[in-house]
Amino acid sequence: MRFRPLRTATSPHPVAAPEPPPASMRAVVFDEPGAPDVMRLADVALPKPALSEVLVRIMAAGVNPIDAKTRAGRGVAGLIDQWPSTLGFDFSGVVVTSPYETHELQPGTEVFGMLPFPRSGGSYAEYAVVPSMSVARKPASLSHAEAAGVPLAALTAWGLVVETAHAHEGQRMLIHAGSGGVGHFAVQLAAYFGAQVTTTGSERNLPWLRELGAAVTIDYATTRFEDVVGEMDVVIDLVGNVDDDTGSRSLDVLRPGGLYVMVPTGAWPGYAEAAAAAGVRATGYKVIPDGTVLATLARLLDSGAIQVFVDSVHDLGDAAAAHAEVERGHARGKVVLTIGDA
Repeated sequence: MRFRPLRTATSPHPVAAPEPPPASMRAVVFDEPGAPDVMRLADVALPKPALSEVLVRIMAAGVNPIDAKTRAGRGVAGLIDQWPSTLGFDFSGVVVTSPYETHELQPGTEVFGMLPFPRSGGSYAEYAVVPSMSVARKPASLSHAEAAGVPLAALTAWGLVVETAHAHEGQRMLIHAGSGGVGHFAVQLAAYFGAQVTTTGSERNLPWLRELGAAVTIDYATTRFEDVVGEMDVVIDLVGNVDDDTGSRSLDVLRPGGLYVMVPTGAWPGYAEAAAAAGVRATGYKVIPDGTVLATLARLLDSGAIQVFVDSVHDLGDAAAAHAEVERGHARGKVVLTIGDA
């Protein structure tokens, strides 16, 4: 009987261990929901890892619509049980402490991933404690600022396109808001797996969306998408009924038995009933912070099969400006906060 040899305990490319962490750190906190200016910089205690968690020195943090919704009192604000609170799911950084001596992610390893906010502190901070199953090695070709824009958006897009819609050759897929954080990954992944992608966006983004792999692009400001498309197999709705009844109108372009996927939290509470009445299938989706999928995405990013686009980068102390930009809804790709040398 042959046995597979054990993996070596160290990386084939040794990395320098980071300096010991301080007792406290800078973090963006907010004491109650409100406008962007409720966020402030503060010195807070350093989090302590336990069991299989890793302590990470955060170099950059992604800013997502769910962050802004939560700060404003929606999103997952109702689950925050300790104030002040620190927002943020996405991060890229460097491992400071590992669970044990032969763990794959040793101190000095560059990683990216997602935090379990609001069950833990968020990523708008200098350090964070992260479940080791929720991180992967950072794509070597990306800076920390670029890598921080990947996890939540790309994991969401993977879950929508690959795990829920089962993208395949010849499938007809409509993706609303293709130029946003999740959207620009969804367009690329759907095209990569062979789907014929139709997407909506602003006029300035249409050429870029075609470069990402969209076969048909629609300017939502001048064209009613239901007037030019029909018999879609799947609609991935990143807008919902909060804007021009996008969700309700999407049901009209699905083939009988087609799949409608509702993504933004609270954007259309009645989607399931409306879809059933229209004779189509429907589901919501919530992102899963899976380090194994992140590792796959890292390989796709390093190979050039997909790319991340960072629209703007803000310093940690400018989190309010970053939130205001996200709330305006016109960012192309991702908005990122830098905390270290990103």
